Amino acid sequence: MSTPAALTVLSDDETLLKNSVYEFADHEIRPLSREMDEHATMPRTLIDKLFDQGFMGIEVPESHGGTGMSLFDAVLVVESLSRVDPSVGVLVDVQNTLVINAVMRWGSEALRHRYLPRLAARSVGAYCLSEAGSGSDAFALTTRAVEEGDGYRITGRKLWITNGNEADVFIVFATVNQEAGYRGITAFMVDRDTPGFTVGKKEDKLGIRASSTCELLFEDCVVPSSQILGEVGKGYKVAIETLNEGRIGIGAQMVGLAQGALDHTIGYVKERKQFGKAIGDFQGVQFQLARMAIDVESARLLVYNAARLRDANLPFLQEAAMCKIVSSEVAERVTSMAINLYGGYGFVKDYPVEKLYRDAKIGQIYEGTSNMQLMTIAKNLLG
Repeated sequence: MSTPAALTVLSDDETLLKNSVYEFADHEIRPLSREMDEHATMPRTLIDKLFDQGFMGIEVPESHGGTGMSLFDAVLVVESLSRVDPSVGVLVDVQNTLVINAVMRWGSEALRHRYLPRLAARSVGAYCLSEAGSGSDAFALTTRAVEEGDGYRITGRKLWITNGNEADVFIVFATVNQEAGYRGITAFMVDRDTPGFTVGKKEDKLGIRASSTCELLFEDCVVPSSQILGEVGKGYKVAIETLNEGRIGIGAQMVGLAQGALDHTIGYVKERKQFGKAIGDFQGVQFQLARMAIDVESARLLVYNAARLRDANLPFLQEAAMCKIVSSEVAERVTSMAINLYGGYGFVKDYPVEKLYRDAKIGQIYEGTSNMQLMTIAKNLLG
């Protein structure tokens, strides 16, 4: 099922939100972007500003301190932030489309009351599913949760956890029964200061370097049963259904990234002169810019369509997979062309498109590889 094209048009309020977020990013993030990339860190002062702007609790109800907005609004925020720096975009994306989304949908009343105000006001969240042997095969988990008294003792290791360095709240997936396969997986809410829990090595990455990606260690980490998100043995549902929505957020990140590269390139070709005139005056360059713009807009409409479907409580699984795979491929293609049009300047760190090219690669890998998205689409088509 698809939505009419008219639904992709932004309302006045949505346009205002998108423009105001970009203005914030342009003034507050752009001056820090190169330094954040070089040092692979994000200042806490910047994260605090994201909270102050309401970007970290977009779908949290106003009664819990959030803005009470929609997934589509979250998509607009992530897209606009990523147009300047995709590392900031993914921090906000994981907070909203994965962590807060999971707590709102699956948390008990007590968990929602405890965590949603924190996540909206000051606490960064992380979503902890992947392990060394559990990537695309997401449910091949080895992290164990053994029932003990009125709680569970968690032991294991997680890898590639976004926001791991900054997070205070972690959604951790562990199996309570290895023999039950995916039906033994359970989701737990774990606070950073829980004994037995440690944030380990931070990865030194190719791109989105200011976004932390960390190893997590659990050594006899005891968590009360009241911290279970959803039900025992139903963690696979929490994971699958949350990631379906999270992929729309990654699509928004990639669209914003590609738009940022296009913005830079348009400005550059107007100024760069060869053979006595701006290179943007050459038809060959104009055709390449036109294809870049077509790619970006096509990906944007796929992302917006998937988000509209989800907010309308209509089926969106196939559309989410489509928007993620297309937007991630567009981001890589557009940033590569941006470097080509910059020429030698595009290959050095003094100019911004080199960073965006590196940032784009992860889009085809995290929150479901491109091959996994193709499998999802094909299975849906075949019923």
